[in-house]
Amino acid sequence: MGKITVENCPIEGLKVITPAVYGDSRGYFMETYNYNDFKDAGIAEVFVQDNQSASRKGVLRGLHFQKEFPQDKLVRVVSGEVFDVAVDLREGSETYGQWHGELLSAENKKQFFIPKNFAHGFLVLSDYAEFCYKCTDFYHPNDEGGLAWNDPDIGVEWPIPDGMELTLSDKDKKWQGIKAYTAERFGGSSV
Repeated sequence: MGKITVENCPIEGLKVITPAVYGDSRGYFMETYNYNDFKDAGIAEVFVQDNQSASRKGVLRGLHFQKEFPQDKLVRVVSGEVFDVAVDLREGSETYGQWHGELLSAENKKQFFIPKNFAHGFLVLSDYAEFCYKCTDFYHPNDEGGLAWNDPDIGVEWPIPDGMELTLSDKDKKWQGIKAYTAERFGGSSV
C-alpha cells in the first residue's frame, strides 16, 4: 500500500485519508482515488457518482442526507479551504447525534470518508473553494433530508471568524433539529 494514509476518527466509520504526494520542480502528482488502495484500507465501497461545487467565503451547506437512499461519501477540496462536518444518524449507534469536523484544503489534500446514515455539511473558510465528492448512490431529489446547522442539541463548533456573514440556502434555513428528526424517523425513541 503506502499510497494513502488512513486515520480513524473518534466516531466509528469516519476516516481521514491523506494521499501520497509526489512533487518536483514541475509541481506534484497524486492519486486521489484507487479502489485497491482504499479496499486494502477497509473502504471497499463502490462509488457511482462524482459531484463538484464552488462556493465563496461564508457559504454554509448542510447538514444534508438522503433518507431512504443513503450515500457513503468521499469528500475533498481542490481549491481553498472548508470545515467539513459529519453527524452520526445511525440507528442504535453509541455516538448517535454526535459530530466530527475536519479541516479540508487544497493545501493539505486530505479526504474525509463519511459512511451512510451521517448528515454532512461544510463551511467555506477561504475566499473561494471548490469541493468534490464521490457518492455510492445516486442523488434522489425527493429523498432529501437535513438538520439545522446550528442545532444546540448537536452543538457543532463551526469555526466562524468574527465578522463572517453566513450564506445559507432557503432550504438550509428551514431544517429542524435532531430531536424533531429522531421523533419523525424513529417515533420519538431515544435511538
